Amino acid sequence: MKRLLTIELQKIWKNRASRVLTLAYFILLTFIALIASIKFDLGVFKFHLAEMGIFNFPYIWHFNTYIASILKFFLAIVIVSMMANEYSYGTLKQNLIDGMSKKEFIQSKFLTVFLFATLSTVFLFILTLILGFSFSSFTEIDIVFADLDYLLAYFVKLIAFFSFCLFLGILVKRSAFALGFLLVWNIIEGVINGVLTFKVFPESTTAATITQFLPLQSMSNLIVEPFSRLSVVKNIGTQIGLENSKDYGISLFSIGIVLCWTAIFICFSYKILKSRDL
Repeated sequence: MKRLLTIELQKIWKNRASRVLTLAYFILLTFIALIASIKFDLGVFKFHLAEMGIFNFPYIWHFNTYIASILKFFLAIVIVSMMANEYSYGTLKQNLIDGMSKKEFIQSKFLTVFLFATLSTVFLFILTLILGFSFSSFTEIDIVFADLDYLLAYFVKLIAFFSFCLFLGILVKRSAFALGFLLVWNIIEGVINGVLTFKVFPESTTAATITQFLPLQSMSNLIVEPFSRLSVVKNIGTQIGLENSKDYGISLFSIGIVLCWTAIFICFSYKILKSRDL
């Protein structure tokens, strides 16, 4: 495994674009800290995000994992390009000639996906602790680690999304087309969700029950938006008569769905590679 991972990391690091995107991703993660400095002072209206409690434990785990998951597209480009370059530069064929099996090739790609997800999760864990202890009003240990399951959901979400990108990279062979397909698929799921929600099942939760099994939607369901959880938002909702019944917890069922999709993506990636004449 170490040999396979070393080969993949060398390919990524020697590619300037992949190297820049990878570094940019981790640099952008640190920009979450800049949110604390956002202030608006317009006379009687004063707005300071840090004072709204977004960096309070345990809420910060929800907020940071949600924001960080938006940035995953930077590494998605790296994953797709990594696979596309195998075809463009002929390194895939050369690896197979040198004795690497197709199964080992897929294993090396998944190990890279796993490593990216692990490094992202550890990095976010450290960043969240730093921000939390710097700004949180609650620093008791039981409160600090109360919602740590959001990190697990974040990790699973990255694994699944990067596995999907790997599958698209193998299926389409060209990074631009693979990323385009990813965008198109996202639109398709949005259309399906809209039709089921507003046309077919407008007065029930049946649409959500069905769409939770779609790949991108299932990943999105792992970490729902955290903003309506803020007390100031809840107070505004109460004043205008809106009730919030949203479930913000991490569902093991949702994690199971996403893990199933991950297994499907990796399995089909191997089957496509195995059946394809290189």
